[in-house]
Amino acid sequence: MRELTLRTRVAAYVLRRRAGRPVELLVFDHDADLPPGTQVPAGGVDPDEPLEEAVLREVAEESGLTCVRVLRPLAEEYTPHPIRRFPRHTTYFELEVDCEAEVPDAWDHRVTGEGRDHGMTFHCRFEPLPLSFPLADGQDAWLDRLEA
Repeated sequence: MRELTLRTRVAAYVLRRRAGRPVELLVFDHDADLPPGTQVPAGGVDPDEPLEEAVLREVAEESGLTCVRVLRPLAEEYTPHPIRRFPRHTTYFELEVDCEAEVPDAWDHRVTGEGRDHGMTFHCRFEPLPLSFPLADGQDAWLDRLEA
């Protein structure tokens, strides 16, 4: 029997805070054959890549946002991939939008990078917290740790 290698991953809770409005979370949907459902940016860590750099890269690749900053790591979890079942170690981070320019409420982004999702279109948007729906793959497990 072949032993499955643990995959190191990061996931991003990107928050947008605007005066007089609820805190919002960056999410996306897609039309691909990947695990379905609304998700947050997440993905694998390259060899020798620091986790904070990886989470910033994943946000940029999957949403196009580059004006974000890492606030803190929130949680670590060990869960299998929902379809292929390989083991995963995911570190969740809290980030915030840090732009002088206004970021749109919703936009489509063609994914960059070299992963399975390269070239796919992700339908990105900000949703007010608390969410009124679950995130795919249990990605909402750590939302209660966010700073309001």
